[in-house]
Amino acid sequence: MITGAAKLAGVIGWPVSHSKSPVLHGHWLSRHGIDGAYIPMAVAPDNLPRAVHGLRALGFRGCNVTVPHKQAVMACCDKVEEDAKRIGAVNTLVVENDGSLTGRNTDGIGFLQNLKAADTGWRPGMGPALVIGAGGAARAVLQALLDAGVPEIRLANRTVQRAEGLAAEFSPIIDPLPMTAAEAAMDGCALLVNTSSMGMTGQPPLNLRLDALPRTALVTDIVYAPLRTPLLEDAAQRGNPTVDGLGMLLHQAVPGFEAWFGIRPNVDGALRAAVLSV
Repeated sequence: MITGAAKLAGVIGWPVSHSKSPVLHGHWLSRHGIDGAYIPMAVAPDNLPRAVHGLRALGFRGCNVTVPHKQAVMACCDKVEEDAKRIGAVNTLVVENDGSLTGRNTDGIGFLQNLKAADTGWRPGMGPALVIGAGGAARAVLQALLDAGVPEIRLANRTVQRAEGLAAEFSPIIDPLPMTAAEAAMDGCALLVNTSSMGMTGQPPLNLRLDALPRTALVTDIVYAPLRTPLLEDAAQRGNPTVDGLGMLLHQAVPGFEAWFGIRPNVDGALRAAVLSV
């Protein structure tokens, strides 16, 4: 039941019909018996400033932000937290008690928490990480790995200049590489992360031979459609521990839900099943 006192949040994107966030947050709202709603809102780019400022007028507690608005929405915020500034994108908006709007980025939190929750034995200080891709998702992953204390990051991208730009921006411990060097760069790595769209349903596959990768290295893919990407299947067949990308989506949602609805929810099997059912 939703009453006139319902707490409101949602997700803004263009389009937004593909988003799994309404099911995700709806599951938590139902589980905790919260008088509230989480609403998908399709907002064209030209309407973004008016839509964001309208959140306050409509009594929303905040919202998630998805493509293509994660960068543009920063200009609409009264305050942008440091993680979001470093990453250069906002995925969570919170309307504060005084009506001001705070922009956050929880993608890095979600990425690391997904790895921790999998309990594979991986720890940040165990050795170098190889990150594939230098797009927006890579920025959040790189910042998370740096904050966690990974000693060396090898960053491979089809356009090496983009990898070089991220290395110059983020840290001298990031070594930018062309994709042709990615297979050799696996030698001695403790973690392999695919942040690119390669391997996603409808996208070209990520063709990488894993021969040089230690069999103890953790392999993860932020892609979750399909849930088991060819990269994860190849890694599992040779005995590497693997973590799929769905958990990153689930864990990044926790801080926003807590800020909007006042309860810190748990990520568990029932939530995964609910999100996978749509």
